[in-house]
Amino acid sequence: MQYPVPQFQDVEDKIIGPLTFKQFIYILGGLGLSYAILQAIPTGLNYLLIAPVAALSLTLSFYKINNQPFINIIESAFYYSVRNKLYLWSHKRKRVYKDEPELGGRATSHVEVPNMSDSKMKELAWSLDINENVKRAEHAKSITEQNVLNSI
Repeated sequence: MQYPVPQFQDVEDKIIGPLTFKQFIYILGGLGLSYAILQAIPTGLNYLLIAPVAALSLTLSFYKINNQPFINIIESAFYYSVRNKLYLWSHKRKRVYKDEPELGGRATSHVEVPNMSDSKMKELAWSLDINENVKRAEHAKSITEQNVLNSI
């Protein structure tokens, strides 16, 4: 017996019109809190308090950062500010060359050049020559193949 495998597990179901259940709850909570502010506070000040509540409600419902819901960003920011942080410091001493003359008022840094023996130099030059010759041969072969195909 075969059972159908769900295809879209990461997409939430649209419950109420074009809204998911979470979006509907955020908007309903924002509307409820806005109504409570409207009833409890005198008329001049209540609109100043309703605007941030409505903005937060809409942001929680629809805004995503890096394809993550805004509530996850708020949660991560909260935990980052509350939890202990671990700072690691690695002490590495840098070489300081004091006997170098200064040029034009600027300090120069000492550059270490690696030593290469004669045998390694010859080996490197030989491998570069071989690679260059192989690439030339492959290029010539591809050109002749194209010419043959074009002549047909």
